[in-house]
This record gives sequence, structure tokens and C-alpha cells, in this order.
Amino acid sequence: MLSPAPPAAPYQEVLAMSVLEQTPDRETTGTRPAPPPWQPRTDPGPLLPDPEPYRLLGSRTRLDPAAKELWLELYRRLVLGRRYNQQATALTKQGRLAVYPSSTGQEACQVAAAMALEERDWLFPSYRDTLAAVSRGLDPVQALTLLRGDWHTGYDPREHRIAPLSTPLATQLPHAVGLAHAARLLGDDVVAMALVGDGGTSEGDFHEALNFAAVQQAPVVFLVQNNGFAISVPLAKQTAAPSIAHKAVGYGMPGRLVDGNDAPAVHQVLSEAVHRARNGGGPTLVEAITYRIDAHTNADDATRYRPGEEVEAWRAHDPVVLLERELRQRRQLTDRGARQAADAAEEMAAGLRARMNADPQLAPDDLFAHVYAGPTPQLREQAALLRAELTAEEDAV
Repeated sequence: MLSPAPPAAPYQEVLAMSVLEQTPDRETTGTRPAPPPWQPRTDPGPLLPDPEPYRLLGSRTRLDPAAKELWLELYRRLVLGRRYNQQATALTKQGRLAVYPSSTGQEACQVAAAMALEERDWLFPSYRDTLAAVSRGLDPVQALTLLRGDWHTGYDPREHRIAPLSTPLATQLPHAVGLAHAARLLGDDVVAMALVGDGGTSEGDFHEALNFAAVQQAPVVFLVQNNGFAISVPLAKQTAAPSIAHKAVGYGMPGRLVDGNDAPAVHQVLSEAVHRARNGGGPTLVEAITYRIDAHTNADDATRYRPGEEVEAWRAHDPVVLLERELRQRRQLTDRGARQAADAAEEMAAGLRARMNADPQLAPDDLFAHVYAGPTPQLREQAALLRAELTAEEDAV
């Protein structure tokens, strides 16, 4: 007859044991051997974000001539960015764009991200970051080509050092880490900046990218534009962490919290993170607190999940208005300077309008280009089928 099994340890007691403590020695002698000494791998203190979002506007910070010009350039780009968002949104209503995810209200994050990078660096945008690409120097029409449905990306990523606009959430983050890690192995002085929304931080790619970047000390800056919603899902239903920036501690990298509508503050925090990465300090996670004023896209009805009072409260914290008010108070911006910025934005919008209203000349074979390094048998078969259909249509005319 089998002897009865010894009574199991209480469930709570088993959970309290470490793997080292669950040893035969404990079972046979009833004693608990002392575990090996333990200490944290990294002091968490320096990695923790500030208790409040970092701000510069409204402070008494003295500006040297270079800082004055920087703030004015930020303002000019914010004005242009706001007009760009307005024009692109209008193009969707005219049927010239299939969809447009507006970044109205988030322009400070987009502009500051582009300006914090050197020409040799790489930008990895999400689908909402067309303005960041434009502010980095990309032609506005090329930035909208994918959203128009005309071509694969609309621009050469290598030429502009801007990765393709990423519609799948957070998939660009591991790509940014891979490029940055490869650049470091090659000895290239390159930093990658990866942009993602708060919704993207709920994806597995976010975890994988941050973990790998921290372990490999890859020169990457992760910018989370926390605009409060992942489409209709509020942040409170995505994470219980004190902030997204606090998540950085779990990966072993610094977390920074910044007012995402304070353009000079965002630029300073991102510039410091880029400098740290370039000089071997590893990655940084920056959370910018901002707000999406417009709907998720032109296909979304935001009134179904957020009250108008909330939107209006954030309109009072508009990044364009905040910076203009500050510059005027410091007597750095005149009526003439504001008018010049507005005129330049109108000129850009008019050019964008005219070019987007022209019907594109499309080559059907481009559907199969750049899918693989070389065409697969399936692609060749599909291309032949398309050519046959087009030929049949021409013969029928």
C-alpha cells in the first residue's frame, strides 16, 4: 500500500518561497537556509521621473540669444504645424485623403521631436506623426501619400532617415532599437527616436523594445505622446501605474515626465535624452502629457466617449497659444513676426491644397514593387493577372 503523501504547504507559504528556498534541505530538516545576499542591480532613485511634468513656459528662465532663436523657431513650426493639420483634415472632407489622424493639440511634441534630432539620426513615427516627419524636412505631400492610398510609403526612408509611418501599433519600436543597436555596433554616431501613443504602450512590442534597448544600452529615445485616449479607451483602463514614465524603472532606464504642450520643455527634455544616448548613456523613456483635440481620425466620433468640457479645458492649454503668449510677454515676438509665421503657414497650405487636388499618375505595377527584395512566384502571378485585367479593360473601350 502506498504511504500517504505528506501534507502540502499552505498555498500562501509556497508563494512566499523563492526558488532557492524550496530545497530538499528545508523538507528534511525543517530549517530554512539563508538565501544568498541580494541587492538591486540598479539604484531606482535616479531612474524615477519628476513628480510633476517638467515645464519651462511661465518660469523666469533667462534666455540667451541662441535660446531666443530656438523658441521663435519652435513657434514658427507650431504655427505651420497647426495649419498643416487643419488643411489635411479638410482634404479628407474633400475626398483627397482616405483618412487623416490629426495631431492638433500635440504639435509641440511633434515639432520638438524633429528638432531634437541631428541630420544623421533616425525618426521612427507612428501613424499620427506626419507632422513630425514634415518638421524634419519631409515634403508634406509625401508625408500624406500613404494616407491617400497612392503608394507604399511615399518617400525613401533612407534618404530622409524617417522610417515608414507605422499604422500597426508600436511595431516601429523594436525596429528603432534594432537600428540603434546596429549603429552602435558599427561605431556610427546615430540616435533613433521612436514615437508612440499611450495606447501603444499596452502592446507587447513596447515591452520587448524597451527591455532589449535597456539590456543592450541602445541609443534610443522613446517618446510617448500621452493624449489621454487610445481611440475611445482612456488611460485609466490601460494602466494602473503612477505614470507611463514610471514604467522606465522596470526596464532599467530613466523616465522623464514633461508637459507635452510646453514646446521648449519638450525640446529640452528630448535633447538631453538624445545627448545621453549619443554619449553611451543608453535609452530614455519620455512621457509627454498632451491631448488630442480632434477625433481619433475623421472616421471617429469623439463625442461618444469624452465630454466637450474636457476638450475645452485642454483648448485653454493650447501649445501654440501658450508659446505665443510667452514670447509676447518676453517681447520676443511682434505682430509682424506672428504675421510672417501665419503667412508662411498659409503659403504651405495653399501649395499642399493645389498639389493634393491634382490627380496622381499611378503605375499599377508599383503594387508589387518593394514587397520583397525579389518578386516571389505569387507576386509574379498576381502582377500578370492585373496586367491581363487592365489589358482587357483597354480593349473593351
